Amino acid sequence: MSNLAPDRLFLDDLYVGQRFTSATHTIDEAQIKAFASQFDPQPFHTDEAAAKDTFFRGLAASGWHTAAITMRLNVETGLPFEGGLVGAGGELNWPAPTRPGDTLHVESEVVGITPSRSKPDRGIAVVVSRTINQHGEVVQILKAKLVVPRSPGRHS
Repeated sequence: MSNLAPDRLFLDDLYVGQRFTSATHTIDEAQIKAFASQFDPQPFHTDEAAAKDTFFRGLAASGWHTAAITMRLNVETGLPFEGGLVGAGGELNWPAPTRPGDTLHVESEVVGITPSRSKPDRGIAVVVSRTINQHGEVVQILKAKLVVPRSPGRHS
């Protein structure tokens, strides 16, 4: 009996241009303040009155909070990769702030696949994930290099 999840994809199942869309998550003021007070305690993340006089002109979620939500959405409903989402590096951009009341989802696309030469049981999938709010604004772009196992018996 195999312990592999039948709905999980191996590197061999992926192709450039393949797309995935996650479920949604709505973020509220309490979540923004709780995350920020623990991990990014800056006034534009913790105090709506103080945030009005900052670069953001109002309360905004920490970019790291947006990244954490993106990760959860991709893990639970976005990227069904065998072995989980194992990062090997990447780039992260926040072109617009995440605000209280935003409903976020993630749209991901495989943009590169490279089987490992030294470790034939795995490879790297490069995936661009765009986190988008209910207005269609992109609030985060993550270009991640993910370690994905090869399918047993399908690699040499």
